[in-house]
Amino acid sequence: MHGANMSSAQQNFNAGQTQAKAEDMMQSTKESAQAAADKAQAASNTSGQTAEQNKEEAAGFLQQTGEQVKNMAQGAAESVKRTLGMEKK
Repeated sequence: MHGANMSSAQQNFNAGQTQAKAEDMMQSTKESAQAAADKAQAASNTSGQTAEQNKEEAAGFLQQTGEQVKNMAQGAAESVKRTLGMEKK
């Protein structure tokens, strides 16, 4: 279709594409979080200063991953709003 208005089917397709991308990003983030958890577990199996340093690095990585998830979710929501023509101007 041409023109300013997208068909409902096109909007649904675009929203589905956006959701699929968001789900892919979430899966990647889950894998990153699991890697950080594994690193924290390995750190807990070591001793002394190295263990504490590894725990701090893993905690920092988890915090960064959480921020990335939040930003991706916000971006996906904005993309869906744009796709559906719901964006505030």
